[in-house]
Amino acid sequence: MRELIVEADGGSRGNPGPAGYGAVVLDPVSGEPLVEAAEYIGVATNNVAEYKGLVAGLKAARELAPEATVRVRMDSKLVVEQMSGRWRIKHPDMKPLAAEAARIFPPSQVTYEWIPRERNKHADRLANEAMDAGKRGGQWQPSTSTAALDAGGARPGSGTSDAGAARVVGDAAAGAAKARAALAGPAGPAGTSRTAATSGAASAAGTAAASGATGASVGAETASGAPVASGTALSAPSASSAASAGGPPAAAAASRDAGRTATAAPPVGWAATADLGAPATFVLLRHGETALTPEKRFSGSGGSDPDLSPVGRRQADAVAAALAARGTVQEIVSSPLARCRQTATTVAARLGLDVQVDDELRETDFGAWEGLTFAEVRERYPDDMDAWLASPDAAPTGGESFAEVALRVAAARDRLTARHAGRTVLLVTHVTPIKTLVRLALGAPPESLFRMELSAASVSAVAYYRDGNASVRLLNDTSHLR
Repeated sequence: MRELIVEADGGSRGNPGPAGYGAVVLDPVSGEPLVEAAEYIGVATNNVAEYKGLVAGLKAARELAPEATVRVRMDSKLVVEQMSGRWRIKHPDMKPLAAEAARIFPPSQVTYEWIPRERNKHADRLANEAMDAGKRGGQWQPSTSTAALDAGGARPGSGTSDAGAARVVGDAAAGAAKARAALAGPAGPAGTSRTAATSGAASAAGTAAASGATGASVGAETASGAPVASGTALSAPSASSAASAGGPPAAAAASRDAGRTATAAPPVGWAATADLGAPATFVLLRHGETALTPEKRFSGSGGSDPDLSPVGRRQADAVAAALAARGTVQEIVSSPLARCRQTATTVAARLGLDVQVDDELRETDFGAWEGLTFAEVRERYPDDMDAWLASPDAAPTGGESFAEVALRVAAARDRLTARHAGRTVLLVTHVTPIKTLVRLALGAPPESLFRMELSAASVSAVAYYRDGNASVRLLNDTSHLR
């Protein structure tokens, strides 16, 4: 019975953020690649992307030799241990992917092995090429891939080195890094195949073209639709594309490395070539006070939906006057909750604008904690509170995690920045969505949500440029309330 090696990886630039996977089927004797698969899958977490890479790699191996024994090698300890049956699979988004992977081959034909990251370069490069393609609005193309050539140094008998590769981490929408080494060219339709005879030439050409390129950057988080799989046969033209499946992602705890350059990262910040076009600027207005605000009670989208208090209405009048004096707001978009719509309507009346409602700007659903103080939650749900404070994946009892909020807020950000490019838009929303937008713009970790002060009726601002960079202009301004 023939043996095949599958190496797979996945990554997310933001976790959750723009994600992609890569997988390669190798000949166990020569180490030569037989099939490659890669795909940009939209907004997902690291672990979801890794599982999708595993599924794609196993499907590609089955296309080549359904009777083969398969040795899976991955640098994800989580996936290896879970698929080996030593760790339980608890996360609802990973259970169906793990089940799908287990069905591709009979369990007796597949073994799993953990390898260090430096030995998983080929699949890792494919995943990053897929994410680079997603940043450009397309899918990974085999004709421009240099993953096989770049990873050659990891194979026996290869003299190719990787000493010049640079690795960076971060959320591109945060503006923390710009133009990270995309070695691929313009994206095209998915599902293209190539043979082993053309593989080396295409890789060499891609490398030569990349040597003087600046490339595209680490991708901003997007709200992607259903993924379209892209697989590439290197030795058998009949090998099919590798498909992937799975439900909506939730976040994992740690960010993965994203993006590379062939020699060194291009300049960022003041040293970088600036995007001089007018940005889409979000003026972020937290709604005015409700009766729950001064008591510091949890008030999300799953509670009583309180109206503005008399103090909150006065705050709305004050911020409306300040924004009218500033004169820069061109559009108003509001959360659907009453306190935001009332604040937005007050401002809109002063500015002569209409109010659009966007459901993705709603506050976190705090579940059973709605209406309770922090101390009351600590007393009634101590374990849930500890978990919530420790991880963005943990949700309030019966509620919504910060990771889930980040997904929908990032989707709203991408949709609204595209729709309002070059314009100034007032977003009337809540504490968590505003802090999340600021966090993503800064490339800060999820725990930074607990380290920002955001007062009722405060104003913050973030500018988003077409090159993927973002600039935080203002945070928690309450001067109009004094």
